[in-house]
Amino acid sequence: MNMVYANDKSIDVKPPLFSTGFRTRDVIMDAQRLGAMHQTRVSFVRTLLRKIDREKWTLSTHLWDLDEQGYGKVIYRLHTPEHLYHLVVFCNELADDERNDRVIAQKWDVTFGLVFGEISEELLNNLQANVPLQEAGRNSNMMMVLARANKSVRVFDHIVSSLAAGKQPEIDVLAQVGYILRTTAVYGNGKFGIYDFKPLDHSEDFNQSFRAQMCAVYLLREFSLDWVDYLAKQKGGSKAAVLHPEIKRYLGIGNATGLGMAPYLINHPCVVDQWLTTREEALQATLVCHIEPKETAHFASLIKRATQHFGEIVTINEQQIKLNKAVVTELTVLQNNLMISINNYATWADFLQAHDHLSFESQEVIISCLIELYPEHVDELLDSVNADEALSLPKGKVIQDLIDVLEQHYRWAIDIDFTQPENSHWFWYRSIDKEEPRMGIRGQEPGADRELSLDIARQANHLYLALKQANSQQLISEFILNKPKYRSIARRVWTMGHKQLGDIQMNVLHKDALPMHLLRCKLSMFGATKFDPRSDRWVRITLFQGAPLFAEVGSDEWLFPLLPDVSIEQGGSDL
Repeated sequence: MNMVYANDKSIDVKPPLFSTGFRTRDVIMDAQRLGAMHQTRVSFVRTLLRKIDREKWTLSTHLWDLDEQGYGKVIYRLHTPEHLYHLVVFCNELADDERNDRVIAQKWDVTFGLVFGEISEELLNNLQANVPLQEAGRNSNMMMVLARANKSVRVFDHIVSSLAAGKQPEIDVLAQVGYILRTTAVYGNGKFGIYDFKPLDHSEDFNQSFRAQMCAVYLLREFSLDWVDYLAKQKGGSKAAVLHPEIKRYLGIGNATGLGMAPYLINHPCVVDQWLTTREEALQATLVCHIEPKETAHFASLIKRATQHFGEIVTINEQQIKLNKAVVTELTVLQNNLMISINNYATWADFLQAHDHLSFESQEVIISCLIELYPEHVDELLDSVNADEALSLPKGKVIQDLIDVLEQHYRWAIDIDFTQPENSHWFWYRSIDKEEPRMGIRGQEPGADRELSLDIARQANHLYLALKQANSQQLISEFILNKPKYRSIARRVWTMGHKQLGDIQMNVLHKDALPMHLLRCKLSMFGATKFDPRSDRWVRITLFQGAPLFAEVGSDEWLFPLLPDVSIEQGGSDL
């Protein structure tokens, strides 16, 4: 389906949500809107599970070698039509004061990896010696994904002790986090010497963005559920219960993500453009559809579900609490009036445009629900999230051609006055001691000499000013030859200016810039739910919460997971 985008050049007026029926790039790539995104049907966790179902992947326990305390190793065998893989999990004893979610941690409750092919005794010995060391190990190049996780200790202990006593855990306790294990890093793409990124281009199983990583996390979720059942049996014997299936579906895998994720979205603009273009194509496929009773009823049920979901989210972040409350209020009003007001609109584009007064959070909820309505149009976009990352300049173009691109698509950057201190307040750098991306206050904190090149707005701005001082008919190649410092940003501006959506429209140096917007965008494309910011620089989320278990993966609608509403049996092991 071809997309239509208007080019709104206004710099004084907020661009309209729609133009000729479709959203503009200025709207879509606005950082605040990206920071309000939610999981959709095209998020990576959702497309992965549809592929598992469609191709009938199988999962079995290959090895279960844990002691009574739950320490040891476990191997799951994953069969696909193309290959054989194994998830290898090592469970380690860890003192409470050693449990650390930061990238600098050296010990974890669980370390694991997704391995290509068979596992020989020699390879298993290598994995056992190195996987628990993570970055410090000499990991096999058959390891496709290398990762680690920590327990949510309160939830973990509560589940095990409850099941051991023959009863189900309290839902209120589970609702606090929504997971048993929380990953702290999931590495792929050849990092630390593991399986290289390029062969995945030719893999029918894992040739899409982050699919191998998402698969490893999904299989870890299966392990976490098996693990608590096992430990409850060890502790409670014959009186132990097993975790109720509805509770198992509710529990996902947590993740703690900080500033380290933000640079990815800036350093891989073509990938991000393709992700968001695919998402937008899915929305466009819905917006052009005429509103019919069947889809209206489905949409109403999803809005009702979303309203309940946001009412159930537990977070300690005051701003997120306000946002969630606003969503509940706005969606409740929408829900109460929906069946009457829907008659006022011919298409879903008309409907969405009429609700552009709602908060970004609510608008993005509506978008997620709309994309769910027409799987026959959306699911065909499954394999559209990869991108050529090359940034280039064409031959024979003159400076005026590049100026035109800047004025048409980078007005958000070239109109910034970088002589004003608030527009260059922050600098981004990588700390020497912790090896983590950081933000420092320019002129007040050390590290500016190691500033990372993430300032796309400032670079585009300076390029524009330099171009305006040059001969407009001079070849761009000649300009770059004389001023090579502009080569990189010129290539980026030209390439991204000719993409469907282009660069994220955010000055990351501004005093009020929120890195959380970048984190939220990427995590939403992954398929995260339950955003729980712990500051404006790191967030806890849940993956695969509400997702079907591997054995029942054909059930695909699990947008906005809800607390289990089941009659919990209080004894026995068969539920």
